[in-house]
Amino acid sequence: MHKIAFRLVLFAMALTPSAQGQLAPQVIVENGVAMKTRDGVTLKADIYRLPGDRKLPTLLQRTPYDKAGGAAFGRMAALRGYLVVIQDVRGRYTSEGEWYPFKHETDDGYDTVEWAAALPNSNGKVGMWGGSYVGATQMLAAIGHPPHLAGICPVVTASNYHENWTYHGGAFEQWFNESWTSGLAQNTLNRTVTAATNAMMGAKTLPLAQYPLFNLDMAPNSADATRKLAPYFLDWLAHPTYDDYWKQWSIEEQFASIQVPALTIAAWYDIFQGGSLRNFMGMSAHAGNEAARSGQHLLVTVGGHAGSGRKIGAVDFGPAAADYDGDAVTLAWYDYLLQGKQNEFAGKPVRIFVMGANQWRDEDAWPLKRAKETRYWLHASGDANGPSGNGFLYTNRGTEFRSEGPDKFTYDPANPVPTVGGPLCCDVTHLPAGPRDQREVEARPDVLVYSTPPLDAEVEVTGPVSLDLYASSSAVDTDFTAKLVDVAPDGTAIDITEGILRAKYRDSTTGAPQQLVPGKIYEFKIDIWATSNVFLKDHRIRLEVSSSNFPRFDRNLNTGANASTDAKFVSAANTIYHDAAHPSALILPTVPK
Repeated sequence: MHKIAFRLVLFAMALTPSAQGQLAPQVIVENGVAMKTRDGVTLKADIYRLPGDRKLPTLLQRTPYDKAGGAAFGRMAALRGYLVVIQDVRGRYTSEGEWYPFKHETDDGYDTVEWAAALPNSNGKVGMWGGSYVGATQMLAAIGHPPHLAGICPVVTASNYHENWTYHGGAFEQWFNESWTSGLAQNTLNRTVTAATNAMMGAKTLPLAQYPLFNLDMAPNSADATRKLAPYFLDWLAHPTYDDYWKQWSIEEQFASIQVPALTIAAWYDIFQGGSLRNFMGMSAHAGNEAARSGQHLLVTVGGHAGSGRKIGAVDFGPAAADYDGDAVTLAWYDYLLQGKQNEFAGKPVRIFVMGANQWRDEDAWPLKRAKETRYWLHASGDANGPSGNGFLYTNRGTEFRSEGPDKFTYDPANPVPTVGGPLCCDVTHLPAGPRDQREVEARPDVLVYSTPPLDAEVEVTGPVSLDLYASSSAVDTDFTAKLVDVAPDGTAIDITEGILRAKYRDSTTGAPQQLVPGKIYEFKIDIWATSNVFLKDHRIRLEVSSSNFPRFDRNLNTGANASTDAKFVSAANTIYHDAAHPSALILPTVPK
């Protein structure tokens, strides 16, 4: 009866005249359509289609965030001529089974693609779409190469669930991991409470004021609840290196198994930006056939998990940024791929949003072949602490800098550098994301600041950014952070992109960590991900160097122990070198005019 009533409502809505004065076609919605996985678990989906028996290309989404949330897109795509299937993944909302991130998505994705392709109104060509974990459900399904999968559209998602999802440069992505897990656990708790609700169990309780609402053997506000509702979180902590636990789900290890074209959508300031770009490059080079390799497209917008629209964080990126419509882009991609329409995807394969200039630009490749690797050498006379210090960046390395002294700061885990904006997810109410003024951070004595003089002409930086840093520590382990900043003439310091490296993983996150010898100088190569930003005339290019960015990343205890199992910490005296023998440099891909 619920389905019938819902269809009547849709039919009444369909009687509203369209802009052309005609009646809009009715969209038929079938809720809770069941399918069985190969191991007998029932997964449920909502299906959107137009009336009739026409065979249609099929768009599939598999989500842990409640299939009902895709209703608006489902109707829109159905009106566009698609059969749309939106499914709750295993263990989420209306689907049965155990929820454990990544674990079942390859097999369940394969089974669902083939099931969707065999639906009465499907023409057998299935495309998937969606972002974040919904991007992971696509990538993991694609590596299983189901025969009827024709394309994917992964939006702001990762390529390696260790390095650019759960960890970053060996540091634990604490804010994302904890806020995402807490959000996921709400549905798991609801399911647990539902299963444990039986008034008969407490009927004999006296006094009646002690009646238990739920028959739970845990306190929801305790670590015991984490073990029972989100055991995967503890597994992530138990596997800090890139071991077999992570390799079984690694997209990067299996690009050759992907045999379909993809539109990869990334975003500046997105927490998965690094992985999205790696997915595009990896599939372009290593996908399983020439059609898949040559069929890769990349679109890089601004925001992603950090926000959407014209204004992201504290920055207004202008009207061109507001033009981006993810739903419209997805439908245009599948119009091109599955319906043969010649639209924007028949042109160049890469489109990026260039910040600073605040405009879209089409490119032949990523990274840009014309970008020039430019070294901005770190210089100071031993006092680069804070913006009023004497830290500079120069593209010319003169002889006067050969013997300059190092810069020093103390990193105290009890007083870490606070996270201010940047690529964050998933609780902007308590920790705002995106570009933010960094002057509060730069005022601290444990943040080193290196800046160019005011630019006499604009400088475009588009591509991968990194820091080659020579440093030592009094501790056996510590972190080094790097942040690229755009400084306006009024002093506003807006973060552009950032990175971190845990010293004991300086060589690799695979295998046993290698502790530091206190006082010994090491070369650290810090990945600061990528950007496309025009530093305008009279602006300054700035680099911030420190040893913490909390709570985005977990605090290094400086003892060699992990914060997952230990709470003892010490302060570290950290030193940055930039003399003739230790040429520390910020490496930027500059684009000639």
